[in-house]
Parts: sequence; C-alpha cells; structure tokens
Amino acid sequence: MRAWVLLSAVLWYLTGAGGRRSSERTSKGFIYGKPGHPVKLYVKLHHHSPVLVCMDFRRAKKETVDPTYIWIGPNEKPLTGNNQINITKTGKLMVKDFLEALSGLYTCTLSYKTVKAETQEETIVKQRYDFMIFVNPFAPGWKGACNDSADCEDITNHNILQARDRIEEFFRSQAYIYYHNFNKTIPAMHFVDHSFQVVRMDSCRPGFGKNEGLHSNCASCCGNYKI
Repeated sequence: MRAWVLLSAVLWYLTGAGGRRSSERTSKGFIYGKPGHPVKLYVKLHHHSPVLVCMDFRRAKKETVDPTYIWIGPNEKPLTGNNQINITKTGKLMVKDFLEALSGLYTCTLSYKTVKAETQEETIVKQRYDFMIFVNPFAPGWKGACNDSADCEDITNHNILQARDRIEEFFRSQAYIYYHNFNKTIPAMHFVDHSFQVVRMDSCRPGFGKNEGLHSNCASCCGNYKI
C-alpha cells in the first residue's frame, strides 16, 4: 500500500456569499499561495506534485512589473532546476517523483515593481509565500486495515494459553525421557497430571501493563504471568 505525502501550501479563500472562489486551485491544477496561511493537499509518493505558483490569485489577475522569484527549499538553500525540481521563469514550482526526503518548508519570495503615476517613482515590493510538505501516515485503505485488525487482548490470552500447554508438554516429555532412556543412577523425574498451573499476577513492574488514568476499571491488570 503506497504511502501518501501531505503537501501543505497556502490556500486562499473568500468569505461571504456562496459562489465565490473557495481556494486558489485553478482548472489547470495550479495552486496559488496566500501570505501567512497554509494550504493542504495530497500528493502520492513517486508522483509529481501540483504546480505551485509563487503568487496569490489576486496578484495574478493584475499586471506585475519586472517580477522575480526566489524559491528556498527545506534545507534553507535556494532551489535550482534539476531532475526532481522544476522551476519555470514565471515562478511556478513542481516537485517530480516526490520522496519523503524532499519534505519540509518550501518558501518563495516574489519581488516586483510598482510605479506611482504622478511621480513615476518606482518601489520594489516583496511578498513571501510558504508551502509545507510532509508525510501523511494515513494511506488509502487504512480504515479497512484498522477495522479488520484483531483484538490484541484476545491474541495475548490465546498465546499465553498456548505457551502454558507447550510448557506442560515439555515437563511431561522430559519426565518420560528421564524415566525410560537415562541411566538409572539419575533420579527419575515424575510429572503429576494437572499439577502445572498458570497464575495471573495482580500487579506489574513499572512501565508494564495498564494504568489508573487510562484503565480505571482494572488499573492493576497487566500482561505478565507467573509460572
């Protein structure tokens, strides 16, 4: 069963009447960011991530003058294009063949110019967008696997009874072997039927068994048995 990866980016939403855009995912599957807020979406291991855009949805609808994009990876170093990281000139990032080792914080800084109409004065504006990638332990089918799991207490009790029967059989076999096959100078071993017992203890060593906080109905019960 393949593991999944949880890619947390920045999702943008509008409050108010229904029909407004609920997230910054486009019909092409692009994910836009929003400063200071995380976005959550899922990516399978060994699959490509969605395309992450170093821009929020509102800014993308406006004209952006001389934009530059700087992506920083989980190791806090600038990202460059390679066989696993694809970065376009327009600031779009896609992680190919995603692996657990690539998880972490991905940060993009968008820089662009604004010009005042009256004075033609130029100002550099910077905006940061954060994208978090980390492993999600709940792979497809985990509910079915958990629902089908056996009861641990029943299995433990069954195994203990099996151990009791095998230990009893060991003493019975040893008594037979000592009596029939060994030199008569060795004292014979005698095993009395039904003399072997398994007694459940009412207390546990520290660190074992149940505790009063979680199991108030039987705080002293535990899985240790004395023979």
